[in-house]
Amino acid sequence: MPRKCSLVFTITLGLLAASRTFSPYADVKPILDDQRLPVPPELKNADEVHWLAWARRRDSSIRARLQQGDLDSMVNLLLYGTSFTKQPRISMQGEGIAAASRAGVLRARLDDLVAGLASPGDNERLVFLQRLVRSQGLDPEAPDGPRKTGVFILQNLQRVVQERKVIAERDAAAKANTEPDDASSLLDRSSLFRDRGVSLDTGIFPGFSIEQTLRDLEVRGVLREGQVSRVGVIGPGLDFIDKNEASAYDYYPEQTLQPFALYDSLVRLRLAKANAVSVSIFDISSQVIEHIQRSRARAGKGTGYVIQLPRDTALPGPPELIGYWKSFGDQVGTPIAPIAAPRLFLGLETRAVRIHPDVVLACHPIDLNIVLEHLNLAASDRFDLIVGTNIFVYYDAFEQALALENAGAMLRPGGLLLTNDRLPEAPGGSMRLAGITEVPYDSPGLSARQAVGWYRKQ
Repeated sequence: MPRKCSLVFTITLGLLAASRTFSPYADVKPILDDQRLPVPPELKNADEVHWLAWARRRDSSIRARLQQGDLDSMVNLLLYGTSFTKQPRISMQGEGIAAASRAGVLRARLDDLVAGLASPGDNERLVFLQRLVRSQGLDPEAPDGPRKTGVFILQNLQRVVQERKVIAERDAAAKANTEPDDASSLLDRSSLFRDRGVSLDTGIFPGFSIEQTLRDLEVRGVLREGQVSRVGVIGPGLDFIDKNEASAYDYYPEQTLQPFALYDSLVRLRLAKANAVSVSIFDISSQVIEHIQRSRARAGKGTGYVIQLPRDTALPGPPELIGYWKSFGDQVGTPIAPIAAPRLFLGLETRAVRIHPDVVLACHPIDLNIVLEHLNLAASDRFDLIVGTNIFVYYDAFEQALALENAGAMLRPGGLLLTNDRLPEAPGGSMRLAGITEVPYDSPGLSARQAVGWYRKQ
């Protein structure tokens, strides 16, 4: 029996009635005047007309980066996918690709992928990639289509390999200028992906970091029991196939995790009531938005949303992370039998959960570019909390400053934005970094840390 959700329905109506708007010139003027930021040359001494014209052009260019991110996912599928081939997976570490090429494995996987694109059947990832390569003027079913498609995929593989080298060098340079014991330095990721395609990768780790941060905020008294009802998630992503080979799987349907993970954590920590949470999902990807819309349509007919949760037991992990994996979804769903993983994944422990339909219906997608846009909300409809993990790293400091103020425009006074990136604070702006939660991933044989900063609306 679905739980009562009249409050959620009322909240949703208010949010859906809100109009989407580009940041007003008056709001961005302090950012444009900030000499510390890399303001685009065409915006030097800009007026309102020039600002809005630039914002429209920039919105189009940011959205165009999604296609390059999709091409990156195509490369990840080539190397790590198991749904279209029986060939062993290929590592991007060390000599992995070169060795696979010499052994003929790369060519065999490429042939299998091209064949899959020509005849994808009901494989949703292959169906999507077939549309993607056709948008590039390629037809895998044409007489010369397989050869041209194969060349195109290899060209993208070469591009991704080179980009990873550049990003690794950029990351190393950024870490060389930070203090190893300074938790705040963990937020300084130097816009690592600012010239990379916008990827839809996702997984369970951001959810764990956010739950640990929410727990910390509760202990500190920053958040109180039952305080949260309106939350936003920026770019939750879609688990197409991860770029990290240790967590790259395609044996189960595409899925999104963070909206449900956030709802789950808020209820577990009693920061929100189970029947009084509204989750707005902000994204520029039609793929993500349509995925959630289809899920909501099924939920309207009483069908829940299934999430598969594989865990590689060979990888070290702290007890807190393993405990989070075991409890994921227990506040918002019901455990079910998981899809069996392919045999090649030795040591893979799996579980699955079906999210309740009313929880799915409490999540509503909104097409919104957080860098340039926000919703015009009545004071009563503003958010208590917004989460954006692994998002702002795709933008430079100027765009990050714009995004921070757009988030602030949608938060109530005292509301929080949680992110694992340091965002430049505009002089006279509405948002300030109020604190940082360090999230250790320490375990036997591994010492790693992450951090989540909490920005508060003044």
